Amino acid sequence: MGPLHGTRVIEMAGIGPCPMAGMMLADMGAEVIRVERSTRLSPDQLTDVSFRGKKSIALDLKKPAGVDALKRLVEKADVFLEGYRPGVAERLGIGPDPCLARNPKLVYGRMTGWGQSGPLAQAAGHDINYIALAGALYAVGRRGERPVPPLNVVGDMGGGGMLLIVGVLAALLEAQRSGQGQVVDAAMVDGTAQLMWMFHGLQAGGFWDAGQRGVNVTDGGAPFYDAYETADQQYVAVGAIEPHFYAELVKLAGADPEKMAGQGDPRRWPAMREELARVFKTRTRAQWCALMEGSDACFAPVLSLLEAPQHPHNRERGTYIEIDGLVQPAPAPRFSRTPSQVRHGRRIAGADGEALLSAAGLDSAEIEMLRRDGVLLCAQVGE
Repeated sequence: MGPLHGTRVIEMAGIGPCPMAGMMLADMGAEVIRVERSTRLSPDQLTDVSFRGKKSIALDLKKPAGVDALKRLVEKADVFLEGYRPGVAERLGIGPDPCLARNPKLVYGRMTGWGQSGPLAQAAGHDINYIALAGALYAVGRRGERPVPPLNVVGDMGGGGMLLIVGVLAALLEAQRSGQGQVVDAAMVDGTAQLMWMFHGLQAGGFWDAGQRGVNVTDGGAPFYDAYETADQQYVAVGAIEPHFYAELVKLAGADPEKMAGQGDPRRWPAMREELARVFKTRTRAQWCALMEGSDACFAPVLSLLEAPQHPHNRERGTYIEIDGLVQPAPAPRFSRTPSQVRHGRRIAGADGEALLSAAGLDSAEIEMLRRDGVLLCAQVGE
């Protein structure tokens, strides 16, 4: 059983960081109840990895009886997660005040892009907008070129889902001591700003040029921290920052020592890059792996999403698993005594509704009334 066994989480259905947080909490043993507002799932939801390990109930929250049924679930929950625009949960009648009134120990986690307050709080947005405002997008890209969106992993997942998990777990610990719950306001702008902590310090210390992209050590400006094309049109990545790792890279690559001299002098970086680009084009990616993998040259092949699960290191560690025919990341981090696990794959939307309401104290007549009135939506196979 995972470290969160015995913890009950209610997750209001959505996309992106909030479901990711619920997924990871479920992996760690929490009972996560995903509340759908319909049993009809879009095609992209049918392969949504974040559904794994969760139970599902579908309620019509436009009806007072649906809101009351949800509050009955809240009474026995430890955590409530919602990713609505500020004010939406309040309009539905499931905001922090009524939920905490039902359950004073509840940790109410809120996930937004801009946060619950501020002049942009009500504006629409996506990952690219949030990381732009936090200074992360500006820093990603080649010198003299436009910024490159780093997928939606920085704002949505790192600055969003991960931040929400940290806040929820901290609030759970505090609630155990105080007996009181609280609201966790997790915003992707805030989380992205946290992820950029190192670069603020580097800039202040004169080790980073925040006014340009593609000119610094870890933004692709340094030739010893970059990706290079190989003879078979694949790519390899090197990150030999420290001098002794850099020396190993130069030696194993067979690069010209004179052209590679003066690692810390940015004026020499163009010649170094040209030399490394020339050298890496002389062998295939597989040949470079045979020569450099496992060395101190700080080397790795650049693998696609399809290739990564097949790499020997990932296979041995079990970094990826297959659930219901879908390859996906295994639970992380790893616990020595209470390991995480995926208990099941995606559930049919609404499949656990009756059982969950019964466990919350509703009798069979009450549940049947909710079904009859269209408040408790019945699971539909194939929808």
